[in-house]
Amino acid sequence: MPATARRNIQTDINTCSTKQYTHTMKEAIFAIIVLTVIISWCVVRAHAQTPQIATNSNPAKKNPVDAGRELRKMMLTTPPNKIGVAPTKEFPRVYGILMDWPIGDQIATIFSASDGAASLYSTSTFGVIGGEAHEAVRIAAKAFVRTADIFYDAAAPTTDYPYPVSDHVRFYLLTFQGVRVIDTDMTAVTDRTGKYAQLFGVGQAVMTELRLATEKSK
Repeated sequence: MPATARRNIQTDINTCSTKQYTHTMKEAIFAIIVLTVIISWCVVRAHAQTPQIATNSNPAKKNPVDAGRELRKMMLTTPPNKIGVAPTKEFPRVYGILMDWPIGDQIATIFSASDGAASLYSTSTFGVIGGEAHEAVRIAAKAFVRTADIFYDAAAPTTDYPYPVSDHVRFYLLTFQGVRVIDTDMTAVTDRTGKYAQLFGVGQAVMTELRLATEKSK
């Protein structure tokens, strides 16, 4: 890919934040698809070198495609008391959030926690874990959780955790009273007309910081 095109794509991705988010739906989807290719390449290259990059290295025992699904399920079903998480003044209700959105035939999930932990899971074979080792990732992850608390009342309690349908984004709020869910149209968040555009933008910021951390570890 020409250097100019790569710089343009990176600029598009890096502007996905709460204050600056001007993608059209078509541009946003394109940027996300390019990002998945970048991350996939980084995972393969850094597998033997970097603990922050995660793939399943034992396909004889477990299908690598299932790794991201299982990590996502674990985050959604493990009670906070089992992992030593309790309400605090800063995070009295929500201690984590997962954002799912379709990318072609696959689905990517951004996970963030109140302690700054952040990971990228997918229904494919790529993923990034251990983002909390980087300060910028921790800051972005905590901001995502704080923003999720703003939408606590808009989220519905749930005990089912399906992936979103095509052209929808789904947010799972991990709260001390159980999991709550928000499902919204992709167009409404990418063109900033929907009430959850802010939440989506902050989630995109986490993704950007994970990408930057991955590039630094190459």
